[in-house]
Amino acid sequence: MQTLIDFDRAPVFAIPTIEPVGGLTVREGLLLEGPQGWGEFSPLPNERALVRWLTAATEPGTVGWPDPVRGRVPVAVTVPAVDADRAHQIAAASGCRTAAVEVGAGGLAQDVERVQAVRAGLGTGGAIRCDAKGRWDPDAAVTAIAALDRAADGLEFVTQPCQTLDELAQVRRQVEVPIAAGDPIGLHLGEAADIAVLAAGPLGGARRALRVAEACGLPCVVSGTLETTIGLAAGLALAGALPRLEFACELGTRGLLAGDLVADSRSLVPVDGYLPVAPMPPAPQADRIERYALTDPARVAWWRERLQSAISAS
Repeated sequence: MQTLIDFDRAPVFAIPTIEPVGGLTVREGLLLEGPQGWGEFSPLPNERALVRWLTAATEPGTVGWPDPVRGRVPVAVTVPAVDADRAHQIAAASGCRTAAVEVGAGGLAQDVERVQAVRAGLGTGGAIRCDAKGRWDPDAAVTAIAALDRAADGLEFVTQPCQTLDELAQVRRQVEVPIAAGDPIGLHLGEAADIAVLAAGPLGGARRALRVAEACGLPCVVSGTLETTIGLAAGLALAGALPRLEFACELGTRGLLAGDLVADSRSLVPVDGYLPVAPMPPAPQADRIERYALTDPARVAWWRERLQSAISAS
C-alpha cells in the first residue's frame, strides 16, 4: 500500500461548517491520492475504527468501487439542530423530497418546532426522518418519538434513539415508528432495529459496506459523515451498487460546509433531490487545497499521527 500512496504528503484540510452539525464546527481530514484517483480519510474525533476509514480512503484510488446498478440516487437533505426558521429555509431550498432532522441536542419543544418547520418546508408529500445520535434513554425516546411523529404528520423512521442494542429493542417494542441502527458491522440487530444505516467511511469502503448490507439482512439506508465531495462520492458509489435502494440517501450535506475541495462544477450538490453516481471521485483543485489547508501545526501533527496509527494497524 505504501508504494502506491504517498501518505507523508497527504494534504490536511479544515473546512468550517455553516452551522454546528452534530457538535462539529469544522470538518477536518486528509486526502489520499492513489494510482486511480483520490480518497478522503476523515474519521470523526471520537472514531476508533481508523483502519476501516483508511481502507475506505484508499479504495477509490487502488481497487476502485463496485459496478453501479443505477446512475443516480435520491437524496435526503440533512437539517442540523438549528432553530425553526433556519430549518424551514434548509428544507425548502434543498430541492429534496426527504429530510433527515437532527434531534435530541436540546429540549423536546425545540425538536418539535424544528420538525414542524421542516414539514412546512418540504410540503405534505415529503418524507421526514429524525436522527437522535443516541442521546435519549428508552423512556425519553418513546415520549419524544410519539411527539415528533405527530409533528411530522408521520415519521419515516428514527435513527439511533439510544446507544445500545438492548435500549433500541426496548424502544422498538413500544413505538410504531421504524427504528434505524448505525454501525451494523458484526452485530446481530435482531429485535433492535428495522433498518440498518450504512456509511462508507466507518464501514471500510463501498465494497465492505455492501457485504455488511448482505449480512445484516435488513433494509438499508446510506448515510454520510459530513464529508467533502471526495468523501461523499464514496457514499454515492455504495448507494449506486446496493441491489435494493428503498430510502433516500443521507448524502445531501455538501451545503452544510462553507466550502469544498473540488471545482464548483464537480461539487455534489443535489439537483431536484438527486445526485449522480460516478465511477471515481473528482480530483481536488490545488487552489482549494491551499485555501482550506489546516494551518495549526499541532492539529496537523495530530492528523498525521492518526493516519500513521491506521497504517500501522492495517
